Amino acid sequence: QVQLVESGGGLVQAGGSLRLSCAASGRTFNNYAMGWFRQPPGEEREIVAAISWSGDSTYYTDSVKGRFTIWRDNAKTTVYLQMNSLKPEDTAVYYCAATIDSGYFDNFDNWGQGTQVTVSP
Repeated sequence: QVQLVESGGGLVQAGGSLRLSCAASGRTFNNYAMGWFRQPPGEEREIVAAISWSGDSTYYTDSVKGRFTIWRDNAKTTVYLQMNSLKPEDTAVYYCAATIDSGYFDNFDNWGQGTQVTVSP
């Protein structure tokens, strides 16, 4: 199991930027694909972006393509999510997650505690 701690959330105006970080500890970080999920108020949690253990493969949900970037630093056992051109609809609790890298971005079973991102109009 890997322990995940998110940071970097906050309040920002529409059009602004935030960078989320997720520090991992425990098991070998390089074995894990990493993902960022979000849960808006009153809605279900959805995947935002994911990245393979090597960083060679990434996934973005359509609504964030061109605005968000995921990357990882395996030496620092940290994954990041750069969020630009933020919109009020990006408001949510953002979660970092990990899964053993099987080539597919599914079955995430290690979760952080979440960090709130609020985008004001």
